[in-house]
Amino acid sequence: MRGTLYIVAAPSGAGKSSIVNAVLARDPQIALSISFTSRAPRPGERHAQHYHFVSAEEFQRMIDAGDFFEHARVHGDWKGTAKQSVEPQLAAGKDVLLEIDWQGAQQVKAKVPDAVSVFILPPSRAALEERMRKRGQDSEETIRRRLAAAREEMSHYAEFDYVIVNEVFATAVDEMCAIFVASRLRREAQQARHGALISTLLGG
Repeated sequence: MRGTLYIVAAPSGAGKSSIVNAVLARDPQIALSISFTSRAPRPGERHAQHYHFVSAEEFQRMIDAGDFFEHARVHGDWKGTAKQSVEPQLAAGKDVLLEIDWQGAQQVKAKVPDAVSVFILPPSRAALEERMRKRGQDSEETIRRRLAAAREEMSHYAEFDYVIVNEVFATAVDEMCAIFVASRLRREAQQARHGALISTLLGG
């Protein structure tokens, strides 16, 4: 049985990574695909744990070689998901989560229409700015640029299957987990998982 591909997107500062990390710690059936990026690591970030950090030149070489499942330029830097990070796990029946932006989500949905997509919204624009500043990792110019881009990013929420408002963190995590549980209980998934049982039940 092929695994399910999950897409999670949000504007910068909405708490996407924190929610994803909490969900992954709770749900061992999901594997996180580690994205590639051309930006420099932020304090505390580690290569191959948070991102695969490569130069802009190396990223372009990978684009030219067709290595990416999806890629996009975000805030001046490249981000992308390599095919080898996704396809083998899906083929082995493992659910895979992509933590990407809306541009990457569009590319993935075009290639995998049955992917389950989730968009995370902040409870307010003020809360979004406060969270960006609390990180203490970006310059004032970077924060202004990200805030300016946030409205455009959030306008794409309607392209996603589910929407979570991250007002209370614990509630947002519970809601994300509920989406994964509900997805696994879809008729098609249950038929593939319990085909023998269903045949027995219906066979009298």
